[in-house]
Amino acid sequence: MEINKSNSMSLIILLVFVSGLVQANAYYYRQCSTTGTRCNGQYIRCPAECPSSESYDPKAKVCLIDCDKPTCSAVCRHRKPNCNAPGSGCFDPRFIGGDGRVFYFHGKSNKHFSLVSDSNLQINARFIGHRPDGRTRDYTWIQALGVLFNSQSFSLEAIKTAQWNDQVDHLKFTYNENELVLDESSLSTWYSPKKDVKVERVASKNSVIVTIEDVAEILVNVVPVTKEDDTIHNYQVPSDDCFAHLEVQFRFFSLSPKVDGVLGRTYRLDFENPAKPGVAMPLVGGEDKYKTTSLLSSNCASCVFSQESSSEKEITKVAEFVTLDCTKFSDGMGIVCKQ
Repeated sequence: MEINKSNSMSLIILLVFVSGLVQANAYYYRQCSTTGTRCNGQYIRCPAECPSSESYDPKAKVCLIDCDKPTCSAVCRHRKPNCNAPGSGCFDPRFIGGDGRVFYFHGKSNKHFSLVSDSNLQINARFIGHRPDGRTRDYTWIQALGVLFNSQSFSLEAIKTAQWNDQVDHLKFTYNENELVLDESSLSTWYSPKKDVKVERVASKNSVIVTIEDVAEILVNVVPVTKEDDTIHNYQVPSDDCFAHLEVQFRFFSLSPKVDGVLGRTYRLDFENPAKPGVAMPLVGGEDKYKTTSLLSSNCASCVFSQESSSEKEITKVAEFVTLDCTKFSDGMGIVCKQ
C-alpha cells in the first residue's frame, strides 16, 4: 500500500510531539504524597530551573515540593544544608530556629543534648570539642545525630580524623544499633525494611539526606575545622584532630504543639525566644534541661518523647490551619501579615 509522504511526515511529527508532552509531564510534575497535608494527592509542576528531584551533580539544584504550602507550589533548592536558613545547625554550633532567629548553644564537649523532642520523634546530638588554656567554656561542634521514632533508632556520625581528606568518606551509620553500610556512589540509597527510612548520598562522600516518612528530612554534610577557621576564631585546634563535624538542616512534617528541645521548641507557636536580639552572638543556655545520657536516649529533663506515642502515630500538627497573631512573631518568620 502506498503511503503519502506528506501524511507520513505529519504522523511522525505528531508522534514526536505527543512523546515530548509525555516526557515533559513525567519530568516536570511530581505528586505530593505526604499524608495529611494540604496538597496531598496533587500533581505539582517543578520549575524549569530544576525539573527533576534528583541529580548526579552534588551542586545542582533539585525540585522540592512543600506539601503544606498554601499555594501548593514547588521550589528549587540545593541538597546540602543551607546554614543560613531555618532548621539549620552549623559551625560552633549556630542554629537558626523555626522562628527564623539565629542563636548559639554551646553545650559541652563529649556530652549529648536533645535538639528535638516530640511525642513521636527524638533527635539528639553529640557535641565534640576542647577547651584551650585560659578559656571559660568549651569550643564545641555537632559530631553525631541520634534519632528515635516508631520503635526504631538511627544514628550518623562524623568519624574522627587528624587530617582532612575530601577523597575519604567520614560518615558512619547505624540502624537499630546495627552498623549500616551505604555504597560510596552518588545517589546510592538505603531503605529500612518497611521503607519508612531512606538514606541517600548526595555526593559519593560526606553528604547525605535522611528521610523519615511523614516525620522529618535531615540534610547532612561533614566538614572539618579549617585552618582559616582556626586562625579567625583562635580555636587552637590540636594537630591530631581536625574536629570533623556535621552541618545539618532539618525539615519537619508533623511536629506537635508540645515539641521541645534546643531547636524543636523554636517551632512552637507560643515560643518566646530568650536570645537577645541585636547582639553578635545571641547565646541560649539550658544544658541541664536538654542533656541526655546517651546519643539514643530520651531521658532529659525536658524530653517528651515516648515509644508508645511514637508507635501509635497520634499526632496533632503544629501548623495546620491556625490563626496567626501578627503582633507576636519576631523578624525572620517569613510571614507577611496584611489587613
